[in-house]
Amino acid sequence: MNRMMSWLNQRAVHRIRSKGGKFYGSDVLVLNTIGTKTGAARANPVGWFTGDDGTWLIVASANGAPHNPAWFHNVVGNPDQVTIDIDRRNVPVIPEPLQGAERERAWKMITAKAPRFAQYEKKTDRVIPVIRLTPR
Repeated sequence: MNRMMSWLNQRAVHRIRSKGGKFYGSDVLVLNTIGTKTGAARANPVGWFTGDDGTWLIVASANGAPHNPAWFHNVVGNPDQVTIDIDRRNVPVIPEPLQGAERERAWKMITAKAPRFAQYEKKTDRVIPVIRLTPR
């Protein structure tokens, strides 16, 4: 990641942790992971959508890039070490990439609420992962 993006992410993480809520009009949380290659703690601002029964849904869109974002690999590689910062609290979560009909249902809901995600899907050949985060 270039320096400017890193700086912007750090500012977003600080703002979300201190004020919670929305960032540029979207619901955003801080996704805390451990790097699969480095073992270093990572924090990424990620938009979220309301899932079922107190869960959160996040999308590994990378704005339609050809590859999943690095944080997705960290979530899958170290699922037992994932937490989120939301509403000024830290919540340990269980991440679960959705599959099949469950993913399709979630994807339709997400693209109805945020049509930009449908545009990301058109830019890439990969299936964009949707991950359910359940409080641990």
